[in-house]
Amino acid sequence: MNGLHRDPRVVFQSADRAECMELRFVLEAAGIAARVEVQHGQWLLIVGAGDLAEAEAELDAYRRENESRSTAAIPVAPVYDGATAGVIAYAALVTLIALATLPWGLGLDLFTPGEMQAGKVLAGDGWRTVTALTLHVDEGHVASNLLFGILFGILAGRAVGGGIAWLTIVSAGALGNLLNALVQQPEHTSVGASTAVFAALGLLVANALRPRVSSHESLLRRWRPLVGGLMLLGLVGVGGERTDVTAHVTGFLSGLLIGAISSRLPTHWLADEKVQWLAGVATIVIVSIAWVIALSD
Repeated sequence: MNGLHRDPRVVFQSADRAECMELRFVLEAAGIAARVEVQHGQWLLIVGAGDLAEAEAELDAYRRENESRSTAAIPVAPVYDGATAGVIAYAALVTLIALATLPWGLGLDLFTPGEMQAGKVLAGDGWRTVTALTLHVDEGHVASNLLFGILFGILAGRAVGGGIAWLTIVSAGALGNLLNALVQQPEHTSVGASTAVFAALGLLVANALRPRVSSHESLLRRWRPLVGGLMLLGLVGVGGERTDVTAHVTGFLSGLLIGAISSRLPTHWLADEKVQWLAGVATIVIVSIAWVIALSD
């Protein structure tokens, strides 16, 4: 302290008092005595002459550390094209089949050949795992799946591209229906896009869990997308008299599994318009073939 009073030296000055106080705490934490004064509108950080070199080195190291922290920002996840086209195709398909099956529409019976019936699926009617995703029992069922399907579909399309997103969603939805069939009684039936909707949620969680930051990231931060996804699943996926909770869970788990694969595809694939269009066409072909088989059986 004696040197600080006998031979004071200014090691830093600023118009910002808070900045000077911050750096004073840095020096004192390093065992270097310092004080702050104001002169002619400037705040001065003062140390003893004998501590000047050490103080300058300490402040320089502190600045470098702060610069490295600010430049080491969390990388922003890329946004891919095709999200809008994907949800338009989804909404069109769900709406058209609703118009064909609901009583105020054409009133066609597509449920008999297309619904997911556990016993029939396990007996070989595998197409039902796909066709069931497009069927809905009433207007409310259609509206809720359109709402959440468009929301999660937009986000999934932006995360991995529209074509790959919907190929993943339909594949995971079909897998979710298959898993549901495996754990249900043979007479259990299920319809609705909600299995695919929760597969889209699983895809989003899988994409968010993809490591993009340093390994020093805390476990809480690392796994919070999964916690958030599970909370959302519990919030909107459970409840209602006719809700097939098991289908929602199996859809979510399937989305996590297949989403973990699709979200780790090479970025040049995800950014390639041809790859996305091929994936989108493949999705349409899968749904179309499933319905052709269902109606011709």
